[in-house]
Amino acid sequence: GNIFTQQPSYFSDLDETLPTVLQVFNNILHKCGLQCEGASAEPQKLEEKVSVTAGNMPLQELKDIVLYLCDTCTTLWAFLDVFPLACQTFQKHEFCYRLASFYELAIPELESAIKKRHYEDKSVFADLWRRISHSRKKMMEVFHILVNQVCLQPILE
Repeated sequence: GNIFTQQPSYFSDLDETLPTVLQVFNNILHKCGLQCEGASAEPQKLEEKVSVTAGNMPLQELKDIVLYLCDTCTTLWAFLDVFPLACQTFQKHEFCYRLASFYELAIPELESAIKKRHYEDKSVFADLWRRISHSRKKMMEVFHILVNQVCLQPILE
């Protein structure tokens, strides 16, 4: 068996951890000057109006965001892939909705920023494109696992 069947209290740990996972998406949106609908957004101070976008931020920051996103999506996918029972807990936090909103807002923005930028070194572009494509693929796979477990499996059983 896996660790969750040995230790059922881990489900409540997961439940408490998920807002932090969702905060990762909000942080990325915020860094790109985007606002997530349905996020518990604090009202912005007027002088804090974000003028940084994915398109005009320093290259290193764009690299960091894409790496962070890639790691996050890969980890989420790996976790749900080996432990699909966690899906119910994810869904309690409206994870599908939040993931879809994030995807719609962030992915086109990041892809466009990666494509439009001028690179001294073309391998940097290739690496960023590979990572954003991988992130996109993993987000879709996470969504599929969630929909399959939460919506389809119960019908089939």
